[in-house]
Amino acid sequence: MAEKTEQIMVNDREEAGALLERDSSYLAIIGEHYGADIFARGNLIRLKGEEEAVDQSMRVIGRLRRMIRQRIRLSARQVRMVMSLLDEGKEQLLEDMEDDIINFTKQGAPLRPRTVGQKIYVDTIRHHSITFGIGPAGTGKTYLAVALAAFALRNHDVQRIILVRPAVEAGEKLGFLPGDLQEKVNPYLRPLFDGLLDMFGPEDFMRLQQKGQIEVAPLAYMRGRTLEKSFIILDEAQNTTIEQIKMFLTRLGHRSKMVINGDTTQIDLPPHVKSGLIDAERVLKHVKDIGHVYFNEDDVVRHDLVAAIIHAYEEDAKKKSSW
Repeated sequence: MAEKTEQIMVNDREEAGALLERDSSYLAIIGEHYGADIFARGNLIRLKGEEEAVDQSMRVIGRLRRMIRQRIRLSARQVRMVMSLLDEGKEQLLEDMEDDIINFTKQGAPLRPRTVGQKIYVDTIRHHSITFGIGPAGTGKTYLAVALAAFALRNHDVQRIILVRPAVEAGEKLGFLPGDLQEKVNPYLRPLFDGLLDMFGPEDFMRLQQKGQIEVAPLAYMRGRTLEKSFIILDEAQNTTIEQIKMFLTRLGHRSKMVINGDTTQIDLPPHVKSGLIDAERVLKHVKDIGHVYFNEDDVVRHDLVAAIIHAYEEDAKKKSSW
């Protein structure tokens, strides 16, 4: 095949900085994948190699530049995801992800799904009354659920957001912890609070809490309630018992949504207690209007090393189970 040489001039300073971040490692990933020589000097990118390799590399770089202009933060994993989807002819899925703005932060930054798993998760929540999000840490389960909840509240689709989390990790009952109910529960709901603070900012967040439009509640306090016109998020659901998750699920009222998130590899329950999340996953697998989304290491959006750590532990678990 004929050799081809191309060059790309990136005139926008911020765009060039994002694309050539980490000493042009993103270009190195693309060049290695397609077998093209790609190098940058200043804001000029040069590509050389077989015609097909250069054309494919140019296509990926063009897609990455579009993502940067849409304020999507790049990572090595995202670069590989873009190449994989383009190689598989799934450009439309990439465009759907880029066009899908879930919400805006208080600072005006758009929030989009960053992986295929995240896109499936977001769409499942939109189209189901109850959604289970199951997978490892760092996949954005909690943050995306909070972003969708904030959008629903702003859009008046619901009247309140209810945040729920079991307090198993402390190894002690809430009654023994200092402070009022809010102060007792706050440490367990910090990840959920962080997302809401991003959406609303501190002042609006406090105002909505005072008006009862954002409510925090320990799982044990949900008994006997019917939750109408609410967006309810249960986090760390792997640490619920069978009885607790059944009680929680049956609180669902009209015009409400529930999102139940958890990681079945991080169960903190006593050894003889079965996880309610695992049991609910089995029992409710084929119930209409309940969605199940499974994340894996490809959906990790934290530091790339987090995915490597998850993969190492998964491989270790496989080895142990084969002994």
